[in-house]
Amino acid sequence: MIQEETDLLVADNTGAKIVRVFRVLGSSKKRYAYIGDVVLCSVKKAETKGMIKKGEKVKAVIVRTKKQIDRKDGSKLKFYDNSCVILDDKNNPRGTRIFGGVARELREKGFIKICSLAPEVI
Repeated sequence: MIQEETDLLVADNTGAKIVRVFRVLGSSKKRYAYIGDVVLCSVKKAETKGMIKKGEKVKAVIVRTKKQIDRKDGSKLKFYDNSCVILDDKNNPRGTRIFGGVARELREKGFIKICSLAPEVI
């Protein structure tokens, strides 16, 4: 369950390390974001030589959450951290590598490129 003012780790090689959510996209009343939802973020911590600088506004998709998700087959899945991947205008990842596993629900939401770059789809 990700909401406004939540800090997220960045799971790609764009140079950003920590971002803070300031808007959950989807509708005007949407309060929480889950795996596969797109959010607007502000970069709080970044590498000096990265392609994304501190203070930049970016669009990101949630790939891991601490809050468990219940699947249709009855299994439950949760991760150790809240993470996102930074997107460009066409909802493709800006980075060329994804770190850590991502949830299978991303493929169903249309983020196939992220699933193909990730080392493990759980």
